Parts: sequence; C-alpha cells; structure tokens
Amino acid sequence: MLIGYVSDEQYSALPDVLLEFVKEGESWEARSRASGAVHGDIPPGNYLVTVAKPGFGSKRIALSFPRSKPYQFRLLSDALLGYAWPKSVRGGMSGEFRVHSTEPYQLELWRYGLEKEHVLSLGWHDEHAPRSVVQTIPDGDFTQVGAGWNGVGYQSAHHWQKVVAPDRSGLYYFHASTPSGQSFTFPWVVAPSRPRSPIAVLASDITWNSYNSFGGRSNYIHADALPTTPTVCSRTELARYLDEEYLGWNCRSYAPLSFDRPEPFNHVDLKTRVTDPISGRAACHLAPAEWRLLGWLEREKFAHDLYSETQLHHGEVDLSAYRVLILGAHPEYWTRTMYDRVKSWVFNEGGQLMYLGGNGLNCEVELRDDQTMVANNGQIRSLWPAGIGAESRFAVRHESEARLLGVVFDPAGIMTAAPYRVISADHWVFAGTGLGEGDLFGVNSLHERCPGGASGHETDKISPNSPSNVKLLAKGLNPDEGGAEMAIFETPSGGSVFSVGSITYISSLLCDSGVSQVTANVVRRFLE
Repeated sequence: MLIGYVSDEQYSALPDVLLEFVKEGESWEARSRASGAVHGDIPPGNYLVTVAKPGFGSKRIALSFPRSKPYQFRLLSDALLGYAWPKSVRGGMSGEFRVHSTEPYQLELWRYGLEKEHVLSLGWHDEHAPRSVVQTIPDGDFTQVGAGWNGVGYQSAHHWQKVVAPDRSGLYYFHASTPSGQSFTFPWVVAPSRPRSPIAVLASDITWNSYNSFGGRSNYIHADALPTTPTVCSRTELARYLDEEYLGWNCRSYAPLSFDRPEPFNHVDLKTRVTDPISGRAACHLAPAEWRLLGWLEREKFAHDLYSETQLHHGEVDLSAYRVLILGAHPEYWTRTMYDRVKSWVFNEGGQLMYLGGNGLNCEVELRDDQTMVANNGQIRSLWPAGIGAESRFAVRHESEARLLGVVFDPAGIMTAAPYRVISADHWVFAGTGLGEGDLFGVNSLHERCPGGASGHETDKISPNSPSNVKLLAKGLNPDEGGAEMAIFETPSGGSVFSVGSITYISSLLCDSGVSQVTANVVRRFLE
C-alpha cells in the first residue's frame, strides 16, 4: 500500500530514503521510490517511524496506520540557515535567532546602512551532542503553520537564543559562519522605541514573505496549497510554468503563508558593500535592494526611522509623528488597514508620501495573526486589467491603488529596464540636476536582474483612477510604451505623493547623480 511521500524543504521528491517502522518490538523497513513515494505492507497500529537519508537530518515520528490519506514526510537538508523571530521588533525588545547548522557556528549582529557596522558578537554556538544545532522541519505543509525552529531543546535559560534589539532603528543582519567556511546572513528590522526622525521608511516584509518559497510554497509556487505529490521536475509540473500567463492564480481561496520561516533570498554575502551590484534573481527587489535605499538616505544625511509593513498594520507606526513616509522597491502586498490609514494621512492630515518602487499595493492581503498572512489573488487570467476585471487585485476588493499612489502597475515593459526621459523639466523636482526637456537620467543601475536603467523590472503608469491633478514628470524608455511614469500630486490637506513607478529605481540611487538629485529634491521639499 501507499504509505506516503518523502520530500525536502522545497517539496522536491527525495528518492532512496530509508524508513523504519517499529511497533511493539517488531519492525518493518521501506525505501522511498523515485517519486518520493513510500510503499509497504504495514499492519494497522501505532508506530515509531525513523526516517534517514545522507545529507539530511534524520528524525523520528509517532504515527498510526491506516491513514485516510498518504503521509507527507519532510526532511531538512544539511545547510547553514537562520532567521530572526519575530522578524521586526522595537529597540530594546528581545528577539530570538533561530539557526540551523550541522557544525558549530559563530554569530554576530551588524547594522546595514551606508556601511556595514559591527554591533554585537554573540559568540559560538554548539552543544555537547552530535548535530545538536541541527533543526528539523514539520511534516506536511508547514508553510501554513511555520517552521517553528527552536521549539524543542531551547526552552531553558541555558539554551535560549535571545538578543535584545539595539536602541538605534535600522536594518540589521545576523551573520552566521562556521569553521568550514560556510556563512549565512538574515535580516532583522529594528524600529525605534519612539519616533525620533521626521522620516519613516517601511521595509516590505509582507512582500518578502509572499515571495518566500521555503517549505515549497510562496504566493507564486503552489499559491493555493501544496499538491498531494512532491515535485520531481518543476518545469513540467508546476502551474506557474504550465500557465500561458505564467501565473497559476486561478483559485477561489489560498492557504495561509507563515512568516515563521527562513528567507534564503534575503541573504547578503559577507563581503558585499552597499555600492556593489545586486546579484541574484530575488535579491534585486527584496531586502538587499531596500538596503540600498537606507544607505542612500544615510549618505545624504536624511535621518529616518525604519519600520516593517506588519508593524504599520498592527498600529505600531504613529504616522502623525512623521512628515514623510517612504516606500521601497516592491511593496506589492498590503492590507486594507494599511492602505486606508496611509491614504487618510495623506489626504486628510497633510502627510507626504514617497513611493520609490514599482508594482506596489497591487494585492490585498489579510494578516490572520502575528504569524500568518493570506493573499487574495482571486481567479485572474493575466496581469492586464482585462484579465483581472479591474486595474489590480487590490482594486477588485477595495479600490485602485492609483487613487493613492497616482500610478498603477501593468505588464507593459515587464522584465526590461531603461533610463527615464524628462517631460516636465521646469518642475522643481529637477532643480539643480542640469536636466532639460527630453534629457535622460537613471542610466546607471546596480540592478543585475534587469540591467539597463532606473525604469524597470516592473513598472507603473498613470491611469483613469489617478487623481485629476496628477502631473507626469518623466517616463522610462522601456519597450512597448512600458516605461515607468514618474508622477506627483498634492491633496487639499497639504499632503503630497511622489511616485517613481519602478522596481529598479532605488538600485540607481547610489550610482546615478540624476536619480539621486531628483529624490533628494523631493525629500527636502516634503520635509519643509
């Protein structure tokens, strides 16, 4: 009979895994097949099952047979990984580091600004027993409930993996390294204990989680839930690659995605500097890209406080204490609570919003609790309005984000990059740049996934839902009229919104004088 399947942390099928089933002094042995399937003639009863494969952590599980459906055994590969929990805190609060390692590791805490600053040495971590700092992953679809690392064996004061967050707000990274030369870094958003600067910056932790496929699911891979069988060949099995529009969003509902998981794509190499190109497919629009924005703010001496999006949702960001709110490269996933609060702040309280990214606020998510989110993608046929039934997934459930941002994403020009061309050279945003009508800026970029300029990767444009007084300042030269449209408008309360409509924009801040000067002009004007 079919007992179950064995897969790794990415839900890839694991062949040749050895399983031992023990009941009342008797034992049965089985091995997984090429598909990860485990077959065997197991009498009914309660068993202690041992699962083992070289290169993976072994585990024991108590199981009863028969079962109503095949069991999903999950094994964690030998690697160096980690994450902070919670992933965002206030200064002075305690957090936990959760690290998986097959050997002793040294841990340090660094702050990532214009320079990487060493903050704290957290010593060497190991235990007396072999492989005692190896973690395990839950069986089944743990992307819904979390990895739960440190849940076993770290409850006493002798073993707590705790650290108190520094008082200074910013993007921090834990650096883990081993004697054999392995290294892994993972981010920690530290918000101020109270507002201290006129500028608040939001780290897009909801978007980070939406793209995080650790466990085998993200909002792009098996968005609804894990299928019944592990993956053998992604290109021929996953809906993302079989769908004509490369989407796979055709479900009535979507299972939760837990924040309680490592985020390998947010790793930054120990030797990387803020002015280095951003390598990797995902890093170019997630935490490593947002680090470039924070580095630029420090270079230009703009004092700022950093928060996560989840902290904004939970009411931990007092917008009334800030003059300017800055959104980073790709704040694609927002809750309705966040949207309504920021819109009220801009339209009714005179808030100044700078949207320095692309494809932002495009999909409404719900935060079910402190640990999980649900993306409301709906059943859509493409990313064009005709395939969505509105301008965006957010517009289907609430309203078009163009009403707040002045621009909205569409796929024209997607996965290309180009400079911007000046359209309104007499506007104050171009003061001191030396740029005239038709001149180009944003030629240089650190964005290696879509090299070519500050307008790119995914781009937003002015739409019929944009405020009537929105002004077009510049447009990217991407093919198919797909260039990002840089726009600005004011609200009756004295609020303002400046939008660049491009994911690659902040990757040009540190290396393109035109992008830097335009952005600095807006910050200074908005601070007045």
